[in-house]
Amino acid sequence: MSLPDKWDYYNDSEIDLGFCQEFHGYTMVQRVATDERPFETPSSDESGLGRSDSPSEDLEPEAALVVPPDGGWGWVVVVASFMCNFIVDGIIFSGGMLLTPIQKEFKATDGQVAPVNSLLAGFYLLAGPFVSALANKYGFRVVTIIGTLITSTAFALSYFAESVEYLYLVYGVVGGVGFCMIYMPAVLTVGFYFERWRALATGLALCGSGVGTFVFAPLTDMLNERVGWKMTIVIHSGLVLLCIIFGAMFRPINPVRVTLADKQDEDDDSRRHEEAVEKLNSMLKLQSKLDSGISMPAEMRFTNKVSPHTWMGVANNTRYPTAEEVFKGSNSHISRRSSATAGTIKHNLGNKPMFIALPVAEKDEQEDSNSNIDNAEPLISNTIKVITRDQRPRRSHMDLVARPFYRDDIFFSGSLARLPQYTSRTSLGYHLAVTHVPTQEDAQEEVSKQCRLCPESVKRALATMLDISLFRSPTFILLAISGFFTMLGFFVPYMYVKQRAESNGVGKATSVMLVSAIGIANIVGRIACGLVSSMPKVSPLWLNNIALSAGGIATMMSGLCYEEYFQFGYCAVFGLAIACFASLRSILVVEYIGLEQLTNCFGLFLLFQGFGALLGAPIAGALMDMTHSFDIAFYVSGSFLLFSAVMIYPVDYVSRWEKSRNKLASQQNA
Repeated sequence: MSLPDKWDYYNDSEIDLGFCQEFHGYTMVQRVATDERPFETPSSDESGLGRSDSPSEDLEPEAALVVPPDGGWGWVVVVASFMCNFIVDGIIFSGGMLLTPIQKEFKATDGQVAPVNSLLAGFYLLAGPFVSALANKYGFRVVTIIGTLITSTAFALSYFAESVEYLYLVYGVVGGVGFCMIYMPAVLTVGFYFERWRALATGLALCGSGVGTFVFAPLTDMLNERVGWKMTIVIHSGLVLLCIIFGAMFRPINPVRVTLADKQDEDDDSRRHEEAVEKLNSMLKLQSKLDSGISMPAEMRFTNKVSPHTWMGVANNTRYPTAEEVFKGSNSHISRRSSATAGTIKHNLGNKPMFIALPVAEKDEQEDSNSNIDNAEPLISNTIKVITRDQRPRRSHMDLVARPFYRDDIFFSGSLARLPQYTSRTSLGYHLAVTHVPTQEDAQEEVSKQCRLCPESVKRALATMLDISLFRSPTFILLAISGFFTMLGFFVPYMYVKQRAESNGVGKATSVMLVSAIGIANIVGRIACGLVSSMPKVSPLWLNNIALSAGGIATMMSGLCYEEYFQFGYCAVFGLAIACFASLRSILVVEYIGLEQLTNCFGLFLLFQGFGALLGAPIAGALMDMTHSFDIAFYVSGSFLLFSAVMIYPVDYVSRWEKSRNKLASQQNA
């Protein structure tokens, strides 16, 4: 018995040895271009795809990974993300400038006009899980452009408003959903382009929020005085259209295909060849028994059928194996980090589309394989071969299926050095560990391009982000409710600090700059929080708690004095507080709940925080209607912020108790 012809395709004469790099027992090589067409199979499905989709015939275990280039076009993406945040958050946080003229035109109360901007802010968060699911299927670029058109149209139609109820629906709900379709891709796509510099790149992109607040507050106020609130919103509509240009810059990264390759040496005797083929045949035979179309050991089997904890008909993403688990037993050589070697590999890989190839046994040889399938182990690989994607035809239904929300770290905005999954592995090993594989149905949908009402990738993202089984975690419940109360008090200062200052004798020009001061403090806070939280001895929890406590107390005391220095001091403290809250959320989740639950946590967090943003300003407006004073509204807003900090003071103890309880339960079950 000898290796099939497809193995011969990878002989050393066809390898560009100049790219060869020894890596923990793996040899990485890049194939030079040839006229041959590897992996073509004689069989073809009836749909004309030119290949068979039967997992038992010609498919090997594989996964598609995104390898961040850590630079290059990534810096263009950072600028585009910065500008999207600049426009979106700038308009939302300066929305309080429009409330007074709207209130006068429609003769509405504070409580009636407050939902106009709170609906915009609320749906900007509430739509997050659903927008994320769409981005998982159609990509960040498409979703951003569509969201831009939706918001711009909604703002333009607001010109024809004849009542506040019209603005609720068109400006608030529709505009908020569109803003979410811009905001979510702008925040998340940066992490796809950066690994080593992820924290820096994400921080720079998010600074667009503070700069936008600083610029749009006086700009909106000036436009409002000169052309009226309706034309101001129309001008905002035109500015939002710029996000089409910025969204078009969110160019997707060509994924990396990873499969296993048994090491071949020209001097190997026939016995070693027979062993290699025997392992391949066993593995491919095992693959035919799996409903996922991905070969893996029996203990890693999963199903995409209905799960006890899902309502979408598919399971939470964490129930699917990672690429590392698919190749379990063969990744031992890349599981220990060597920074020097990892750096060399990152330099060589860059942003090149590629895949790692495995020889496939012929069908007749598969049928002759021994029947000892249940004990078969994945092929132990000693060689990884890297071949550029554009040098070969697409050959299987697994091509280019690399969904952003199949990654555990999609919402992590901090430094990857904080993650043990990253520090204990090589760069490539880390991406294998945090990337979950797609199902066969998902991959076939990608190839067929058929339009479905709810594709597999959309359902799986929603099932992951909205998995309510997480409510069994006391740690999560504390963090989620804390986020809700934080957002109850979050938008009140943005919307009413200018009006309150003017009503208490502060000059108009100075009052407008108070909102801009919050934006500047937000920028400083994000940078400072990123630096401080990277220090190993600094607890992110206590940094978050101190910041929110200070912000809450400052808000409660902000009405004691209306001197300019006092009001600007308050805005600085508040801006720093909310910057810490926004920067540390993902770090807290990873530290106390785990990276594998990060996507699920953030999906539910967006709902909690969205409802908080939706209710905060109307509550403040109703209080002002009842008391005819801003003081009670700010006092209640500050109380919400303070309470949100106090209630998570014991999270560290609750998390340790929960982990201990879960460990004990698992031991008892075992």
